[in-house]
Amino acid sequence: MKREALASRLHLSTIGSDSRTVAVQYGLGLEIATFCTAANLDQDAAWRRATVLKDMAGLGSFWFHAPFAELSPASIDPKVRAVTALRYRQAVEMATSLGISRLVIHSGFIPLVYFPEWFVEQSVVFWREFLREIPAGITIALENVMEPGPEMLVEIVRQVEDPRLGLCLDVGHANSRVSETPPLDWISPMAPYLRHVHLHNNDGDMDLHQSLGEGSVPMEAVLDTVLTDCPQATFTIENLLCSPSVSWLEQRGYLV
Repeated sequence: MKREALASRLHLSTIGSDSRTVAVQYGLGLEIATFCTAANLDQDAAWRRATVLKDMAGLGSFWFHAPFAELSPASIDPKVRAVTALRYRQAVEMATSLGISRLVIHSGFIPLVYFPEWFVEQSVVFWREFLREIPAGITIALENVMEPGPEMLVEIVRQVEDPRLGLCLDVGHANSRVSETPPLDWISPMAPYLRHVHLHNNDGDMDLHQSLGEGSVPMEAVLDTVLTDCPQATFTIENLLCSPSVSWLEQRGYLV
């Protein structure tokens, strides 16, 4: 494993106020977060798209983060599932219009609401149906948010059995209070399906999206393990300010 291999696979989320500036400086990609709020796909969408295209100018690698609030592929209410599918279709259409073929989508799991067996079963049904509707060249990476461990997401992707559906490991979520599994222990089960990794830190409780050097995630061990075991995986830093995390990576030989 060579740490400098990270550079060509690293993106910055546009939640970071300095994301474009730092991406241009270091030659990194962007993960477009403008449409994480579903209403942005409706309200002033053309203006927002034009703004995103300006941010993308001159850069070469991109992910698109789909909307997530109140959306659930495994919802008990079929009308909520229908709205979820609609928003995801809109996200795919917007991403495609931007020339982006890779999307991160939250899994939608909520503890104490969904039994794990129900969540897996109904998610498999949803994703099989949804994938039939979208272009062949699209990649979707399901992101862990409130799962206690990787097992449910791994089982969903295994059963759907479509190469367009993979996983996104959110390291910060895996270190938060809802996770019962240490971040390093998520990697091996997810490795065969891992397409993308979200990088941010916290103290093991709240989802604070702190910089990579602030918190209890063993970040160097996580990065080194993914770089070694998952050569296909890409990465995104999800911080409100990107430069401290990028400097942290540079100081440790990941960016040269």
